[in-house]
Parts: sequence; C-alpha cells; structure tokens
Amino acid sequence: MRLRIAAVGRLKSGPEREILDRYVERATLTGRSVRLTPLEVMEVSESPARRPAGRIGEEWASLQKPMISGARRVVLDSRGRGLSSEDFAARLAAFRDGGADAAVFLIGGADGLPDEARKDADLVLAFGAATFPHQIVRILLAEQIYRAATILTGHPYHRG
Repeated sequence: MRLRIAAVGRLKSGPEREILDRYVERATLTGRSVRLTPLEVMEVSESPARRPAGRIGEEWASLQKPMISGARRVVLDSRGRGLSSEDFAARLAAFRDGGADAAVFLIGGADGLPDEARKDADLVLAFGAATFPHQIVRILLAEQIYRAATILTGHPYHRG
C-alpha cells in the first residue's frame, strides 16, 4: 500500500527537513516487507488569501491534487482521535488488508482544514490536544509511520 503525506507549506533545508527525510527513508525501507511502501511527501503552497476561510478553501483545493484515487484518507486535526502507536499500526494494517492500494495523510496549514475534510476522512487523527506547527506534524507523522512499520515487522525500535 502506497503512503503519502500531503501537507500545506514547504519545509526548507535544515534540521527539520533532515529529520523528515530520515523518517521517510526509514519508513520506506522498513515498510517494504509489510507492503507499506513507499512513503512520499507532497507539499503544496500556503494560500496568500487574507481571510482564514479563503486560505482554508484554497489550501484544501491544492491538497486535492496529490490525492490518490480510492485512497484511504487520514486527516490530521487536533480534534481528532488519539491512537497509541500499536493502534495506529493496526489501523494501517487494516487499511492494507482491507484492499486499500494507498493511504493519504492530509495536513492543513495554520488555519486547518475545512469541516468537509473531517467528514470525508476514513480517520481523523490527533497527536494529543495540543496544537503543533504543521511543519512539525509531518515529522511526527513520518516517525509514527516508521514506528508502525517496525511494529508490524517485529523490529525492536518500538519497545513500548
């Protein structure tokens, strides 16, 4: 099953980009043996609109371009459901074993995503009640995808 992170905003070169790239590479390599590969990151530009509603709408439209037809949609939102790493791994395996060819993880910009994004999602996921910068969320997500792959392969990275 292909995995894609579609995120608003672009990470520049630097420590954050290096960490993201490291987890994407690890997730892709580890995920091969459990049919969770490749992990791709697609970034779309932030909207220049002045009003939040306009920014949300434009960014949502841009996030539709990296969608994969028939993919499971996972929306990252602070109002979503918190899952343990084991439960997250099980959910990815269930998507894969249920016949999904792909899963796309959607990360909005500073103003978030529209209500329709959450309504249409197969999973609305939160990394706790706190709000994190959307650039950091993609790093956390890539690490959790890597961790899920290690859980599914029995690799000792996850010891929790």
